[in-house]
Amino acid sequence: MPKLLILAALAAAPIAQPVTAQTTPAPRTTVVAHADLDLATEKGARTLDRRIWRAVVAVCGTAPDYDLEGKNDVRECRRETRALASAEAQQVIADAARARPIRVTTRAK
Repeated sequence: MPKLLILAALAAAPIAQPVTAQTTPAPRTTVVAHADLDLATEKGARTLDRRIWRAVVAVCGTAPDYDLEGKNDVRECRRETRALASAEAQQVIADAARARPIRVTTRAK
């Protein structure tokens, strides 16, 4: 009987242990400046897109070639981060297009 109690106690021991918390890394952020760009032009929008891509690569980092899971995590991070940043960029570009001055012209007679 005491052997059964010892075995039961040993079996329950891992359950009674505190769960080790896995800390998730804090999100990394960088700022992409665009005040110097004319976002109402295609060239300005392309330049912004390149800047966003460089920022995405910097924020998501890289993984060594031997770490396939890490490579997949980096790919997923880049895909998700670029999608979020591109959505914000599209809003900024749309706002820039609306900020064009209004041309007032008289009718030709």
